[in-house]
Amino acid sequence: MGARIEVDRLTMRYGEVTAVDDVSFTVEPGEFFGLLGPNGAGKTTTLETVEGLRAPTSGSVSVDGRDPARREPDLQRRIGVQLQSSSFFERLTAVEQLRTFGALYGVASARLDELLEQVGLTEKADAQVEDLSGGQKQRLSIACALVHDPDIVFLDEPTAALDPQARRNLWDVLRGINDSGRTVVLTTHYMEEAEELCDRVAIVDHGRLLELDTPTALIRSLDAATRVGLDADALSLDEARSLPGVEEARASGGSLVLSTRDVPTVLAELGRREALAGLSVSQGSLEDVFLHLTGREYRA
Repeated sequence: MGARIEVDRLTMRYGEVTAVDDVSFTVEPGEFFGLLGPNGAGKTTTLETVEGLRAPTSGSVSVDGRDPARREPDLQRRIGVQLQSSSFFERLTAVEQLRTFGALYGVASARLDELLEQVGLTEKADAQVEDLSGGQKQRLSIACALVHDPDIVFLDEPTAALDPQARRNLWDVLRGINDSGRTVVLTTHYMEEAEELCDRVAIVDHGRLLELDTPTALIRSLDAATRVGLDADALSLDEARSLPGVEEARASGGSLVLSTRDVPTVLAELGRREALAGLSVSQGSLEDVFLHLTGREYRA
């Protein structure tokens, strides 16, 4: 089976503004693919073009070999879309919202109960949308996108504005969607989210594709220093800076943070000095990759 989505030299212009600039990528069947970048990077415009909501200025997009801009009913039934901002009908309950969306596709009532359970809203089935929390509303919007059992699901910043706990709870829902065999395309400006969920990520900024690979490969290619954390009283700052293999040491809150590319040597020396209290080891991240690619602070 070939790629489910093919984007070839996609460009989108609005007057003198180029929102998407010569972007190309593919998404494979069953893949969890992420478009990662700050607000204004061109992620949503790219996604809306792939969904068929916008026609490209130049370049081409195909979904299962078809042009999504032609709005063919057969293709539209095979994709589900969760927009960045979702609007619901006023004074309807969660299950009534789903029933309304499902009626457009002739979906049986049993399917609605299954969806509510899948997104963790069974207990809120009879609650009006106005009474749902932000995370619950996002889960309901995802359920609406899944009501017709699509093969490909587009999620535009589904965890934006959620608190950390609600965001992590929603990650479990998103994993389940992908584990069920669906192809998922996600846009996000949360580095940790893309690293946690995506098989591959495309990092975009100012409308251009900067890099595309698995999160692990991108981090490995950076050759970033590993951070070793210790309790602040494990060593003095001067002692930490003099350790073999340590490139940099600094105090951070109640901890010491050592940077090294020779972890075995540093850990062996810390063990010899019995200075392992509060030990933590963390490698580079996608945020480090972004900073390396753009040379500036990340804009959320």
